[in-house]
Amino acid sequence: MFFVTPAFAQEAPAGSAEPGAAPATDSHAAPAAGEVHTETGVPAGEHGGGAFPPFDSSTYASQLLWLAITFAVFFVLMQKVIGPRIGKILEQRHDRISQDLDEATRLKAEADADVAAYEAELAAARAKAGSIAAAAREEAKLKAEAERRAVEASLSEKLKAAEARIAEIKAKAFADVGTIAEETAAAVVEQLIGGTAAKPEVAAAVAAAKKEA
Repeated sequence: MFFVTPAFAQEAPAGSAEPGAAPATDSHAAPAAGEVHTETGVPAGEHGGGAFPPFDSSTYASQLLWLAITFAVFFVLMQKVIGPRIGKILEQRHDRISQDLDEATRLKAEADADVAAYEAELAAARAKAGSIAAAAREEAKLKAEAERRAVEASLSEKLKAAEARIAEIKAKAFADVGTIAEETAAAVVEQLIGGTAAKPEVAAAVAAAKKEA
């Protein structure tokens, strides 16, 4: 079975040879004017010097139709598939950001509470330390005052004892001085006159000398 293309049918003369015979014309020859190319459907004369297809006014209707179809498909795709996915992603991110902000707010509140509690405990510790230091200073002051009074009392007692001892030694010394003076006067009289003097007379003389001194 043979297939005859429209181009071959146009190229073949009306009284051609039997089917299967080779065409009389050259297959590489340029097509005649008005002939339609079988592969593109464009007249052969317009294949090289025609307008750019998107700017061809004869194809505006089909271009607008395909543009509308493409836009409708893209719009439906955006509305039904891409848009909901993007919205879901944005919603998830918004929820995550909100959760992170809430968590950060909670952690900040806990940190502020911890700082406030720490500052309160620090202030209480400082106040307690101050009161303890004041009490210790007062106690040390009282203890030092008591020790000072005890030392002063001890020194006063020792001083009184020393004064009494000195007075006793002084009185004894004065008593011994009288006896020594009497013995010395008796010895001097004995050496001078060659005899002993009576003790009452010597004592009276010593007493008179003391009064004059």
